[in-house]
This record gives sequence, structure tokens and C-alpha cells, in this order.
Amino acid sequence: MRLSAVVFPLAFAPLVLGGPIAYGICQAGCTAAAATCYSAAGFIFGIYVPPLAPAAITACNTALATCSAACYMSWFAPTP
Repeated sequence: MRLSAVVFPLAFAPLVLGGPIAYGICQAGCTAAAATCYSAAGFIFGIYVPPLAPAAITACNTALATCSAACYMSWFAPTP
């Protein structure tokens, strides 16, 4: 197979947005990291009373919010 047969069509392929797939993968990673953080703190992810949450859980939630905000940009990232 000639290289030009592969390269030439790809040269005209438009860039597309990452879209929901990239965003979903990123959010799944953030949630997995948050669940690991909760587990390391000795809690179950999603089960706690906010006013009584220890500092470790607050830190986990802050990290999850930061990660989720970063995932927002993956929706618009160009993908070849």
C-alpha cells in the first residue's frame, strides 16, 4: 500500500470536537479519583452529612470540583 493513499485522505480530514465521549471519560476519571480519596479517608463516596464532614472529605470534594471544571474544556478540545 502506498503511503500517499493513507496520508492524502487524512490531510483533508477535518478536526472534530472531543464531545461527549471525551467529557464522559474525563468525568469518570474524576469520580474514580474522588471515590479513592473518600476511601483513603475512611468514608463511602457520596454518603456523609455536609455540616459534619471532616476536612479530608471537604478536600476530596474540592479536588472533585476542580477536576470536573477541567473536564469542561475536554468537550471543546480538537480531536483529529
